[in-house]
Amino acid sequence: MPDLEQLQQTIGYHFQNLDLLRQSLTHPSYIQVNPQAGEHNQRLEFLGDAVLSLTLAEKLYHLLPEEREGPLSRCRSSLVKGEKLTDLALHLGVDKHLRMSEGEDQNGGRKRPSILEDALEALAGAIFLDSGLKTAKQVILSWYGEIEPHLENLLNTYNLKGQLQEAVQPVLGNNALKYRVTKETGPSHNKYFKVIVLVAGEKMGEGEGASKKEAEEKAAAIALCKWKQSPSQ
Repeated sequence: MPDLEQLQQTIGYHFQNLDLLRQSLTHPSYIQVNPQAGEHNQRLEFLGDAVLSLTLAEKLYHLLPEEREGPLSRCRSSLVKGEKLTDLALHLGVDKHLRMSEGEDQNGGRKRPSILEDALEALAGAIFLDSGLKTAKQVILSWYGEIEPHLENLLNTYNLKGQLQEAVQPVLGNNALKYRVTKETGPSHNKYFKVIVLVAGEKMGEGEGASKKEAEEKAAAIALCKWKQSPSQ
């Protein structure tokens, strides 16, 4: 495994307790063949997941003061899960420093997204334990760099009701949009809704979902598409 000094320079943090860093990079397969090596990174992963979520939630709260809980949650999820964590881990060179069994390594484990995601979460947890929340937040945010461009692209696919309102209001006024529930079925704990959206009294979209909000968003998506394609727009 390459020198840990190189990794510490890349992540922008030097550990007081290097054992925490080593643990964060240790896949369970390594402990299976090297039981004397200590603990693998799954407990740190659990902790780091919470640290990452809190760090990004706070950042988004201040970056997007007008957004509701739904879009904020989606933005956070896009930043703390899946492809984004894999990309960050590869960019920081975490893959080069992972400790895993020879078999896991030969089977492509060093580039496997789930392993890279777990290791990055574990690394965040290790930094938190080594230095506290304030420093961990600073380091984590430095990994992400400029978040705003990513959010702009993401939010364009959400808050479709707001986008439709912004498109229609200057042309037809504040009261041109109406959402109407046309069907509601199921028990209180498992409802299902159908909603239509009317623009100046004309039906322009219909959506279905497990909540009125979800159905309205789907109806708004259809209406927004029709509105943009209208020759008068």
